[in-house]
Amino acid sequence: MSTPRDSEPVSRRSRPAKPPLTRTGIVEAAIGILDTDGLDRLTMRKLATALDTAAGSLYVYFANRDELLADVYDHVLGELRLPDLDAPTAEWDTELIDLLLHAITVIGEHGGIADAALGAIPTGPNSLAFTEVLLGLLARGGVDDQAAAWAVDQLSLYVNAAALEHSAHLRRGDQEESVIAGLRATFAELPAQRYPHTHRLRDALVTGDGDERARWLLTTLLKGLTSPRE
Repeated sequence: MSTPRDSEPVSRRSRPAKPPLTRTGIVEAAIGILDTDGLDRLTMRKLATALDTAAGSLYVYFANRDELLADVYDHVLGELRLPDLDAPTAEWDTELIDLLLHAITVIGEHGGIADAALGAIPTGPNSLAFTEVLLGLLARGGVDDQAAAWAVDQLSLYVNAAALEHSAHLRRGDQEESVIAGLRATFAELPAQRYPHTHRLRDALVTGDGDERARWLLTTLLKGLTSPRE
């Protein structure tokens, strides 16, 4: 005599059921490919394979690759440690520079995703949170509204360009010491008559690491923003 349990259908699947696709899950899988293979190899087909689905299924969640990359970029910005604007601090400029350098490192470590923000205006929730903190710190430093609005745009452009360069160095496995040594040798061989300024500054041109140069540039920019105008 059969029982209700005996009459239950038996699955013929040879493997566990796949977890359902979600927008967040797709983005996280895309970041995994970015971190191992880089931006150029992040295709919808490769992403679909990683998720064990058809490429067409991804277009239910994202209209195209650009839309996916915009979400990936915003997800990466969610890794930033944003300062608390309500916490009093006298060193707003140091706090701002530290945040920008932190952003360069975080974005740069994700396979060239900074390229998705160049030529675009990121407006995801994490992008907007980042912008809000930048504007808040500039306001704390007494930067006027129009200057702050333009500064955020240009500072973000610098962050993404520097992050893209950082990604390129990581992808090639560059060692800073060998890069500097190569530049020093190149500058030393330049004829002084043809390149008088480069020859004169050949030693200065290879001083300072990337962090020192970025900190100097950002410090100089912020000093200009807060200098009294005639």
